[in-house]
Amino acid sequence: MSLKTIIRLQKLQLDEKRRVLAELHTLADRLRSEIEKVKQEIAQEQEVARDDFSVSFTYSNFAQAALERGRRLGESLGQVEAQIEIATDEMAEAFQELKRYELAEEERQRRERDKQKRKDAAMLDETALVGFRRRQTEEEAAGG
Repeated sequence: MSLKTIIRLQKLQLDEKRRVLAELHTLADRLRSEIEKVKQEIAQEQEVARDDFSVSFTYSNFAQAALERGRRLGESLGQVEAQIEIATDEMAEAFQELKRYELAEEERQRRERDKQKRKDAAMLDETALVGFRRRQTEEEAAGG
């Protein structure tokens, strides 16, 4: 497999890891939003329970359910954040590997260019030498 093929494959893998990481960040943001929404709901219900004594009897059940929901969302957020950390590390590794292959390809191309320059220089030297010998031969023939 050529380096160009490997580089193309590495780029695809890196793009996939970036996509997964972006999805995890979106999920984490959504969970944070849900946690904030639960906190707001609790605060609103506390206000209503303070103002209306008859509602205060049901507030306890609501608060327990809301707190449990918030706890579960917090746990989910913790799990997603752990996955984000792992995905970030994997993406960084994939990026480093891609860069290694790209640098190797650049070095290979540089060596090829240097090799071609040496060939071109040798060909020019040979052409110049043939021309010099021809002129020398012509001068000797004309003068001698």
